Amino acid sequence: MTLRDLYTKTYGVEPEMITPLTAAGSNRRYFRLTGETTVVGVEGTSAEENESFIYLDRHFHAKGLPVPKLIATSDDSLCYLQEDLGDESLFNHRDNHELLAETMRKLPDFQFLGAQGLDFSKCYPVAEFDARCIMWDLNYFKYCFLNTTGVPYKEDLLEHDFRTMADRLGNNDSDTFMYRDFQSRNVMIKDNKPYFIDFQGGRRGPVEYDVVSFLWQAKAGFPAALKDELIDEYIASATRYVEINPEKFHARLREFVLLRTLQVLGAYGFRGKFERKPHFLNSIPAAIENLCELLSHPFNEYPYLCSVLERMIASQTTVTETKNESSLTVIVTSFSYKKGIPDDPSGNGGGFVFDCRGMHNPGRYEEYKQLTGLDKPVIDFLEHQGEIQKFLDNCYSLVDPSVETYDRRGFQSLMVSFGCTGGRHRSVYGAQHLAEHIKQKYPHVNVVLNHREQEIHTIL
Repeated sequence: MTLRDLYTKTYGVEPEMITPLTAAGSNRRYFRLTGETTVVGVEGTSAEENESFIYLDRHFHAKGLPVPKLIATSDDSLCYLQEDLGDESLFNHRDNHELLAETMRKLPDFQFLGAQGLDFSKCYPVAEFDARCIMWDLNYFKYCFLNTTGVPYKEDLLEHDFRTMADRLGNNDSDTFMYRDFQSRNVMIKDNKPYFIDFQGGRRGPVEYDVVSFLWQAKAGFPAALKDELIDEYIASATRYVEINPEKFHARLREFVLLRTLQVLGAYGFRGKFERKPHFLNSIPAAIENLCELLSHPFNEYPYLCSVLERMIASQTTVTETKNESSLTVIVTSFSYKKGIPDDPSGNGGGFVFDCRGMHNPGRYEEYKQLTGLDKPVIDFLEHQGEIQKFLDNCYSLVDPSVETYDRRGFQSLMVSFGCTGGRHRSVYGAQHLAEHIKQKYPHVNVVLNHREQEIHTIL
């Protein structure tokens, strides 16, 4: 069942418009459906993940917690409709101290009240955040970020400190709900009140983790004094449920800052360096800065890990100073119209889309069918026809001014896509040549080239 079908079944009329919303970090896709009633629709690739959200949302709503009301779900749980909370996230109101304080005062309600009567076995992908989960996060950092920096390390010594951290932080005696991805982009502001979304990754776990996730979010950039103020707000609110020793809480919190920062760098490495999503690539420097500040007072519990991280920070600083790159990333993609126009991973809603189907198609000829626009016979065919160069010259004249303007104004992402019938010949040629043209003309600009249907992803 599609979101359109689910809306029609729920309200008796088809939606007048379905508008994509900003992409999330996961594979879920969000849409606003307008018509008889305006709602937000969600499509996911994992029924289990969706079912976790659906269960948690209903549970929290029954507790009177501020979450979007669930309206309807498909039989297979792959899509659902929920209350529309608007477009304003707390991330856009980071200078509003009262909203920040109110959010921190509400967090313990989810962790303590929300945990009451909660069936943790319905959490996804695991029921509890324990030492095993911590090792997953630390290895996520090691394989998806640390190893990409080229910094050498001794596997056994690093593993020893990893296991020490997992043992120290993985023992959670309290029966509390850990939101897991508690950050300002997952708090919506409606009628000047915070509402909480994207908790489907939550599970039983330590409360300190969520405080850290929120206050040390790399892009939020909260100053130290504000962090201390908001921690005090959290402790005062949480004491409604449990007695807290502020000194012990702060000491344990600092270790969770280290853990969460490493987990975030792992995510940025995977989403940015491997999936080439600009938002995550551009978030890396802020996370490195957080780590640098944290290590100004080394952790005696993890001596070898700290030494590796210090060398890693030095290597990242050197790379940044040497490259002097623009903050702009131009994503150039070839695609097949049969499979749809590519999504914009930056959340900007898309950029230039050039239709190559008006040109003579090499794919009509048997000798070219198994080749692509990267192969010399296809290149010779297209260039001999004479259409492709004039087409690209027009593309260059449109794209170049935007690259220059985006770069000058400090924008982070520009998307350019070339489509044809199969996404194999004409679009591949066009995307390849435009990407090379931009990199040659603007060498300081980051260029990511994706030939989607061939699953070829290149950084120029």
